Amino acid sequence: MNISVPRRVTAVAALAALALGGLTGTSATARPAEAAGAAAAPDISLTAVKQHLTDLQSIATANGGNRAHGRAGYKASIDFVKAKLDAAGYTTSLQTFTTSGATGYNLIADWPGGDPNQVLMAGSHLDSVSSGPGINDNGSGSAAILETALAVSRAGYQPSKHLRFAWWGAEELGLVGSKYYVNNLPATERSKIKGYLNFDMIGSPNPGYFVYDDDPTIEQTFKNYFAGLGVPTEIETEGDGRSDHAPFKSAGVPVGGLFTGASRVKTSARNLSVGVDIVHTYKGDLVVDLVAPDGSVYNLHNQTGGSADNIVQTYTVNASSEVANGAWKLRVQDRGPADVGYINAVKLTFP
Repeated sequence: MNISVPRRVTAVAALAALALGGLTGTSATARPAEAAGAAAAPDISLTAVKQHLTDLQSIATANGGNRAHGRAGYKASIDFVKAKLDAAGYTTSLQTFTTSGATGYNLIADWPGGDPNQVLMAGSHLDSVSSGPGINDNGSGSAAILETALAVSRAGYQPSKHLRFAWWGAEELGLVGSKYYVNNLPATERSKIKGYLNFDMIGSPNPGYFVYDDDPTIEQTFKNYFAGLGVPTEIETEGDGRSDHAPFKSAGVPVGGLFTGASRVKTSARNLSVGVDIVHTYKGDLVVDLVAPDGSVYNLHNQTGGSADNIVQTYTVNASSEVANGAWKLRVQDRGPADVGYINAVKLTFP
């Protein structure tokens, strides 16, 4: 089993909760919960999101290696998510449809409370392709909104609007599940949905920070949040109209969402130049690490060089998965018993 999920999935899931909890169409210059005068949205645990991904991988492994529409792995996946939501106090329903000669399932989960005429909805497709378990596409989005829903429950969160979450079937066959849901909603019910947020592939390695260019208020909400973290965003163009927000958009529902990249190369390896000038009388005692803003550690020097003096060297670090903004730290540990020294200078140069 090989699951690789970048740390940024935490920020993405937190944004899901933030937008769901507070998006009101009021001022987009503040964080939405603040603009609405609402309580802060719950924090989202990366550890919990990754555990959901591990569970989805285990389901795929036990069911022929995938979680595709019409396969046992998909039904086991929908049952797994539903059980967690039922236990958390959600009102859940399974919507069935038929495509490609097999029964498909959408899972809809409503959080009790909130104005039933003002519905905010988040969704992701739960099916994989038949060639693999789909841990990024789209286990990542499915796990993130699952943990967001569970965090809402744990916090007893009561936003003014009604919250609804959805896990779609047969997206990989042409958005079949989400189209079925939208097309079978009575017009009066469809008009109650004031925003739909889509999360499809939000755990990509070497991620981009792409925001859907659709509803202006939703778009600006996400952009402002990322800007508050010092993270630059770009407009999502790769999958525009190709994921489950498209049926909602076609029906006139305001839509938005996030994406971290898929088939296109986002950036090549980004080599960070780290110039180090350390004065020390026995460099063989030293361990030197570069610590990224998110806590990732890149070892530069590990007790080599014996009794030679000082470390004056430029190292190259592949920082493709890191953002440049934030506090980078040079950490030096003296593992020897006697010699002393100090950091004279350090210089970071991004390409």
